[in-house]
Amino acid sequence: MTRRPTLALSTALIVAACSAGPATSAASGDSSARDASGAHPAAPVAEAPFTLREVASFDEPWAMTFLPGTRLALVTEKAGKLKLWQEGGATLDVAGVPTVAYGGQGGFGDVVLAPDFASSGMVYLSWAEAGDGGTYGAVVGRAKLVQGEAPRLEGLEIIWKQSPKVTGRGHYSHRLAFSPDGQYLFIGSGERQKFDPAQDMNANLGKIVRLNPDGSVPADNPFASQGGVAAQIWSLGHRNVLGIVFDGEGRLWNHEMGPRGGDEVNLVERGANYGYPVVSNGDHYNGGDIPDHPTRPEFAAPKLWWNPSISPAGLVWYGGDRYPGWKNSLLTGALSGQGLIRLAIEGDTLHKSDRWDLGTRVREVEVREDGTIWLLTDGDEGKLVQLVPKG
Repeated sequence: MTRRPTLALSTALIVAACSAGPATSAASGDSSARDASGAHPAAPVAEAPFTLREVASFDEPWAMTFLPGTRLALVTEKAGKLKLWQEGGATLDVAGVPTVAYGGQGGFGDVVLAPDFASSGMVYLSWAEAGDGGTYGAVVGRAKLVQGEAPRLEGLEIIWKQSPKVTGRGHYSHRLAFSPDGQYLFIGSGERQKFDPAQDMNANLGKIVRLNPDGSVPADNPFASQGGVAAQIWSLGHRNVLGIVFDGEGRLWNHEMGPRGGDEVNLVERGANYGYPVVSNGDHYNGGDIPDHPTRPEFAAPKLWWNPSISPAGLVWYGGDRYPGWKNSLLTGALSGQGLIRLAIEGDTLHKSDRWDLGTRVREVEVREDGTIWLLTDGDEGKLVQLVPKG
């Protein structure tokens, strides 16, 4: 993806700050027609139940995570820096980060905390790595975060790699999430714009992978008996997974960029095949048709989809009370859609509840312990923004 400035956010901040009207939504009322289609109209940010507070700037930020019990956050910058943001203080560089293969969609990726971070200080990171012959692939590593005036990573070790490495610099995905019990690490692995690997059990591309925290393969994975990289696979038939999260009931959700249109959200089930590139609710970029999901019912269908594309990025579950009516929702940023989207969870069903036009590409969404929601906007003038509830 290209580097794009986020200057439009300043206008959005001004508009939101000046709004005094009641909070409404373009998606209020019965959403059944939208839920069954690719449509999802956006409302102006002035109508949102929050205002936007810009608090920091970063160079192509990609992911973030808050440190529990603090007002600190780790932020990855795509070109290869890890930042420790301190609310009300200086933003520090973290030493000991890996060398990343920066270019195209590649570079530094996700950062999440180990389930036992409070005692171990361990963090998990993903990034793009160069291979032989002009090939690249995503990797995941873990290290201990040593805090202080000169924060650093210690003992960095790689625990997983995309296999095989391929040419091109797109669709690494490399989003990370731990299961609620802390026993398993889930990794979104993109199909690297190569299509067929998403259905190839001899490749872990186009898959969601399930590992033990040390990178070993759980014996009860659905394809463990096949050995090799197939043993890592939890689900298959994915394209470019740029959000992965567990909800309050322990269900795993992901969203992924479709081809031309067809961005989707899936409820991820053990061993399920989500059909790409055999089916998609979008089309190839050259205009070629891809059969829609209903034509092949043997593949798991998305819970929601968008056409035209929104380019989803970042995904969190919200279970708090700071924003009325948002409890038990998924929140995703939108890149080409330039905004924030809320999806209400009702059992195994999702609803297109709200979409706000922020006038800027949103790369990441996170929730702090106090229940407030924070965004990272995309590009070389990326911003850290807090959603301040109205009233």
